[in-house]
Amino acid sequence: MKVVVTGGGTGGHIYPALALVKEIQRLEPGSEFIYIGTENGLESDIVPRSGIRFETINISGFQRKLTWKNIRTIWRFWRGTARAKQIMKGFGADIVIGTGGYVAGPVVFAASKLDIPSLIHEQNSVPGLTNKFLSRYVDKVAVSFEDSAAYFPAEKVRYTGNPRASEVTGERPRSPLQELGLEENKKTVVVVGGSRGARPINEAFLDSLPEAANRNWQYLYVTGSAHYDKVIEEVERAGNPGNVVIHPFIHNMPAVLSYADLLISRAGATTLAEITALGLPSILIPSPYVTNNHQEKNAKSLSSKGAAVVRTENEWNAEVLLQDSDRILSDDAKWQKMHEAALTLAAPGAAEKIFRLMEDMMKPPRLEEEGK
Repeated sequence: MKVVVTGGGTGGHIYPALALVKEIQRLEPGSEFIYIGTENGLESDIVPRSGIRFETINISGFQRKLTWKNIRTIWRFWRGTARAKQIMKGFGADIVIGTGGYVAGPVVFAASKLDIPSLIHEQNSVPGLTNKFLSRYVDKVAVSFEDSAAYFPAEKVRYTGNPRASEVTGERPRSPLQELGLEENKKTVVVVGGSRGARPINEAFLDSLPEAANRNWQYLYVTGSAHYDKVIEEVERAGNPGNVVIHPFIHNMPAVLSYADLLISRAGATTLAEITALGLPSILIPSPYVTNNHQEKNAKSLSSKGAAVVRTENEWNAEVLLQDSDRILSDDAKWQKMHEAALTLAAPGAAEKIFRLMEDMMKPPRLEEEGK
């Protein structure tokens, strides 16, 4: 099976794609892959690390207001479509999978024009512009939240869950805590603002350091590369608390989360897929800067079941961070209830479900009449 995969811009689009690649490799050994992304996107760093052939096109996203930049984007779209067609023809692609982000637009569109079977995966409860556009051209649409099915053609939609969850539900990996500078037998709070960091989460945690230093648990603080240097300076001013470890980025987050006791983060769909698969209690601060406020809708799907505490940016500060963390980590019964609630929201086997969809899409059409 020769598979073209595309998706980029954020880890939320990239990691599900890579999880799906791993599952295809397991179920269909000998499969070949090309991942098409952008040269400057996060995928240009993450994908080559996985050993997958990586190709690029030049594309930018549409602006939501009238601007000459959209003319440039349209021109790049058609250039990107032509380049994607060239790559697919040379590769002999059997199927094309898109996981979102504007780079997926011309790639999946090109597949439809070449009559190559195609599928998109939507991670969020409210889909982005690219997947809404592509749903008219693809054969199937896989969704992570049942609510998002309403945005797509009903006959194409299949509920699968998020493939990223498949990576955290297998055999528990070796603990990475010591390698990261943490203790093995201490409750661990992971604080992360996403692949590019989130200023409100960073600022609240920095303000909490004098009190956090006195807690009986330890903190792994993943700043995002954009904020790392500033955060290190602030932590040094606070006296480098012994129970706080700082990293700009974690490439194997599922392994870290499998040894964590609490996550404080944004509410990206991939993150929620990981923590529900693990049953990890969380404090979620949805980003208000995303399309249709989809992170808040994502987060409420957990808080409504008692699996997470949700805080808006306006109410989020150091005091709230400490109070919420204390309530969860100081009360074993509360932690257990949140753990069990999170597990009920998990969608196991998502990557395999998508693979089976792919198999069905690639079967030759049944002839209805004998001899036809």
